[in-house]
Amino acid sequence: MRILVIEDDEKISSFIIKGLREAGFTVDHAEDGVIGLEMAISGQYDAAIIDIMLPHMDGLSIIKKIRGKNIKLPILILSAKRSVRDRVKGLETGSDDYLVKPFSFSELLARVQAIIRRTVLPDNYEQVIIDTLCLNMQTREVTRDGRQIDLKPLEFNLLLYLVKNAGQVLSKTMILDHVWGYDFDPQTNVVDVLVCRLRSKVDRAFESKLIHTIRGIGYVIKKN
Repeated sequence: MRILVIEDDEKISSFIIKGLREAGFTVDHAEDGVIGLEMAISGQYDAAIIDIMLPHMDGLSIIKKIRGKNIKLPILILSAKRSVRDRVKGLETGSDDYLVKPFSFSELLARVQAIIRRTVLPDNYEQVIIDTLCLNMQTREVTRDGRQIDLKPLEFNLLLYLVKNAGQVLSKTMILDHVWGYDFDPQTNVVDVLVCRLRSKVDRAFESKLIHTIRGIGYVIKKN
């Protein structure tokens, strides 16, 4: 999953980005409110963490503009403002949660995961299921036919991206951009390598294959 962090404090943003990447997320960062807004409305992100006090455009204005475009991006406000009035104002503006600085990373991570579950996924959504494959969104555990499948963070993120777009062919560019977060290099084979590793765990031991190659285009997950 891909997270946007809009925060101008270098120390705080570095702390958040490092922690999120270690947790398996792809992370982009903006220090400026105007640039952050442009990135937020691009439709590339699964959630955004937005500070209130930012250069050129404050966080609440960013959120108002996002919601004004009817974009349902899950948003966590991060702010040193701790009064009840400030928190209510933030939530009324359209954010999904509000976290006061200073904070523990474990709490931030839990809140980000919670707003993604609440807003990106249907109500009471804890599992993604396709055929006999099951992804648990809370524990990040994967099973097929009841058998445990151990995936590394990038493998899980790729599988989740495929499953969330089941039936849709995803190009290598789309996969690179979403899972790794950098522009497509036509010389790299990292997507092919990761898909091969994922197939060996998800498909190899089973008669029905779920991950399919669409030659010259990309990959798709679907039932046979």
